[in-house]
Amino acid sequence: MAVEPLSQEEIEERLSELPGWSLDDGRLTRAYRLGSHFAAVSLVVHVARIQDELDHHSELTLGYDTVSLAVHTHSAGGAVTGLDVELARRVEAVAPAHGAR
Repeated sequence: MAVEPLSQEEIEERLSELPGWSLDDGRLTRAYRLGSHFAAVSLVVHVARIQDELDHHSELTLGYDTVSLAVHTHSAGGAVTGLDVELARRVEAVAPAHGAR
């Protein structure tokens, strides 16, 4: 499936709907703080499931009580695409259930 890069304007428009997400070095990024290490691990597992469902994977970093994501689309030359935005939306939808802020 071909995935088209988003324009800078499209990226900014979509980011306005994703609080806490930003464009950093050509990737959509977000860091979450959680109440415990267990809560952070639980979020990572949930994000892994979402990534497998989308067949689209981010750089996912687990800290003691933090989870960070950075995503772009390799098949689009490392550009940000609608697939990256969809991953961010889905993560943003589940993060509160884990106590993420």
